[in-house]
Amino acid sequence: MRVLLIVPGDLANQLQTLPAAAAVASALKAQLQVVCPPTSGPAWSLLPAVERVIPFPFDSATLADWANLLGSVRDPDFQVCFNLAEGRQVDLMLSMSHIPTRISERGFSATETIALTPPGQGWPSQRLQPWLQRLGVPPVAESFRLSLPREALDRAIAAQPAGDGPLLLLAPAGGSIDWPSDRWEALPGLIRSRIGGLRCQQALPQGSLLERAAQVASVDVVLSSAPVVSELALLLGIPLVALGRPADSLPVRQGVQAIGAPDDLAALAPEGVLQALGLG
Repeated sequence: MRVLLIVPGDLANQLQTLPAAAAVASALKAQLQVVCPPTSGPAWSLLPAVERVIPFPFDSATLADWANLLGSVRDPDFQVCFNLAEGRQVDLMLSMSHIPTRISERGFSATETIALTPPGQGWPSQRLQPWLQRLGVPPVAESFRLSLPREALDRAIAAQPAGDGPLLLLAPAGGSIDWPSDRWEALPGLIRSRIGGLRCQQALPQGSLLERAAQVASVDVVLSSAPVVSELALLLGIPLVALGRPADSLPVRQGVQAIGAPDDLAALAPEGVLQALGLG
């Protein structure tokens, strides 16, 4: 069985869709192809069931781009399409495809319209749960864990700071609305004054997504305001303190918590962060 997923959005949006995609692949013994923005494609390299990623510029697509996409999705023998995109162009393209089951929240190309969990109401990785239920696929967002190659994990461990104490990964998003940079810089010193054996490491700002995921997987706890790093921690089951993220956008799970108002991280004192990390 072959399933097509059309997923607009940035890298974090794609990562939030991985559990549902993995559930479909496992339950239906399906091969997956994914249409997503070119810069978001690396997310799907983490899921072995994905046989092809089709880069597509949703925000700037021309008629020629849509025609080429139609050619790509008409060739394989797709049985199901999960369409998370909206608009007349995507509806026209899908209505000319040969895919018998086309599930979307709205649009005239859909053979079935099923509401998603509204944005901002619950953990985004669970938004596709109603769609999975339609195909008899049990929800797995909470139990899903990314599996990474041993070699990548070994390289991440080799790059860790010396010592054998617990390792904290610091992942600032940067920018004007992030927790102030001087507080990020001062935090390791504050931590060492509380517990000498705790190590700190900065999240990789770039590099392959596999390398970044392996780094997250090999630490003991993550402090993050960076959406991609936070999503990786959730998918890997690593304890996470998420700065500036609404609590209802996180799973209810031991070791996962939100701290700081999303629009006012400057008001978050270092003592509050230390307390959230269990060092208060």
